[in-house]
Amino acid sequence: MNAVLPNRTINQLDYSGKIKAQHLNRKAIIYIRQSTLQQVQRHQESTRLQYGLADKAVLLGWPRSDIEIIDEDLGCSGSTMAGRQGFQRLVTEVGLDHVGLVLGLEMSRLSRSSRDWYQLLEVCAIFSTLIGDMDGIYDPSLYNDRLLLGLKGTMSEAELHILKQRMLEGKRAKARRGELGMPVAMGFVRQLSGLIVKDPDEQAQSVIARVFDLFERKRTINGVLLELVSQQIQMPHRVSGGLNKGDLVWRRPNRVTLSNLLHNPIYAGAYAYGRRPTDPRKKIPGRPATGRTVAGINDWEVLIKAHHPAYISWSQYERNVRQLQANTAQAFGVVRKGAALLSGLLICGRCGLRMAPHYSKQAGQYRYCCDRMRLDYGEAACQSLAGLTLDDYVTAQIFKALQPAALEISLAAAEDQAAERQQQQKFWLQRLERAHIDTARAARQYHAVEPENRLVARTLERQWEETLNAELELKAHYEQFLLKQPAVLSEEERVAIRHLAQDIPTLWQAETTTAMDRQTIVRQLIERILVTVIDNTEKVQTEIHWYGGHITQAWLDRPVAKLEQMADYPAMMARVKELQSQGRTPAQIAEKLNSEGWKPPKRRQTFNAPMVRCLLNRQGIRIGTQKQQHTATIPLGADEWTLKALANELKMPEPTLYAWIKKGHVSARQIEVNARSFWIITANQHELEQLRKLRAVKRTWVKPAAEPID
Repeated sequence: MNAVLPNRTINQLDYSGKIKAQHLNRKAIIYIRQSTLQQVQRHQESTRLQYGLADKAVLLGWPRSDIEIIDEDLGCSGSTMAGRQGFQRLVTEVGLDHVGLVLGLEMSRLSRSSRDWYQLLEVCAIFSTLIGDMDGIYDPSLYNDRLLLGLKGTMSEAELHILKQRMLEGKRAKARRGELGMPVAMGFVRQLSGLIVKDPDEQAQSVIARVFDLFERKRTINGVLLELVSQQIQMPHRVSGGLNKGDLVWRRPNRVTLSNLLHNPIYAGAYAYGRRPTDPRKKIPGRPATGRTVAGINDWEVLIKAHHPAYISWSQYERNVRQLQANTAQAFGVVRKGAALLSGLLICGRCGLRMAPHYSKQAGQYRYCCDRMRLDYGEAACQSLAGLTLDDYVTAQIFKALQPAALEISLAAAEDQAAERQQQQKFWLQRLERAHIDTARAARQYHAVEPENRLVARTLERQWEETLNAELELKAHYEQFLLKQPAVLSEEERVAIRHLAQDIPTLWQAETTTAMDRQTIVRQLIERILVTVIDNTEKVQTEIHWYGGHITQAWLDRPVAKLEQMADYPAMMARVKELQSQGRTPAQIAEKLNSEGWKPPKRRQTFNAPMVRCLLNRQGIRIGTQKQQHTATIPLGADEWTLKALANELKMPEPTLYAWIKKGHVSARQIEVNARSFWIITANQHELEQLRKLRAVKRTWVKPAAEPID
């Protein structure tokens, strides 16, 4: 062999004789890796040693032209092969039988994962590729070398876990003492001693406190955001790095910032660690910040209350978190613009699922439906009822609950309005003060420059003019604000507040009171409402669960589509027949039914004479009217019906059948008899069956357009 390859002699370093011609005929790969970019910058000696392995490969017999250096993985962790392009290329080259030797400073540089390490060993054993480090040369196809390489890989992986565990335990121990330094949220600063204190800027403190006050009233992030924008309030941020590190800058509010602020326990004076644990299943290789999840309060590793000054109490923080959770689509959801008063509060008494409002094409018409199982599993809809009936009952119960507190409500409303105006006044004064400070600073800088240095003086003069104009513009806006909303409530405003608070129904129905306002009030008083429709009749059982534990139970009558759905339909029909047998006219029967408390299924609250005639017709009792005498002379052909006759045959209201004519569901024509117009409908037995099926089809309700979720 040496005679054939005189220039590729085996060096004395290969004391085991493992390097053969088949290895020297292929290239040698030097694999270089450092775990992090910080190690690459600070531990340069290790990098130089790894690059120096090329000289060792030369001593082992490889010419420099056959030595390849793979250094793409500098700054990558060896805990996984994902994200390490260099290691993947190394395995590919070995699998293509291009490599005779893989050389690394130590085994831990190649991999710290047993899975990746044994994959490399298997491929090297199949293609007779040697592996070398500072201790020697190994042949993975030999049992002893394979055993030694396996032990080295296992120790390398264990070393990584031990180092991680040691550092993580030290980090946790420091966190349990509340001393682990983490970036503080806006409104706080960390002193050199490590203590967390409120931002020394009073305006920054006021803005943070303002956010929590607004959330107490608005209950949604979107409501807080719109209020901040309308009042031109910006959020205080401390620059975290760079030349301006520590400076206070003001940025416009946004939804993400407000959400983080309301969820962060630091504002309740608590030190928390472990709020965002990492889920290995969601972690993306090469991106350390991925895989974060949100843990519940009970799952936090460390929680130290009263650790530093607070903006809110811990109980208020818990209320805010519960409210944010209730605003999600999986819970009650946020208040909506729709007319449905009880959106998110209704629970089906049959299946226990939440009922949702479905709006019809007619303005102001909606139903509460339990159709979750129908949407998810294709089952039949559970139950539904008209929304206005239930909303009116709940509204009456709310008026009854609020009536004893009318005086307290008026006083609280006046105090809240006065406090709100004082807060707005405070923010305007702070903004004016800051603008005046900026103007004064620009003036001092201008006066401090040398008069002959006009190059600088002109720039400073322009800056002074800009700050002065900004201050004057802000003063003009402040004067406009005072004209619209004086700082103190006038006596007329106080009287108006007292009057409206004492007349709660008028305030409830006022044009300035929106559907969202009414929903917000209901959610402050009622926790949930259980609704059960009894056997598809007009009877509805309701349970109102108030906050505080009180429960109000009641029975309601809902509108139904058919007389047969009414629970007392047989008794009512018997009563009508009994009254008719006594010689009473339809008008007298209607008056008697109304006095006894009988009610029709829908549209009206009382009976009238035509409705009584319809009830008698259902029992085969015909009471003629002048109009019916005319209809009796109407010439009818085969399979022809009058509107009334067909309505009686199909057991449906005449207005509904007339609507079918307009929609083209039935074939009809109009004729004149004795100066009267009548509809003649053509329908054979097959068409009658089709109409009965159409009558049996349940109505469908159209959901409103989806509202945005907070």
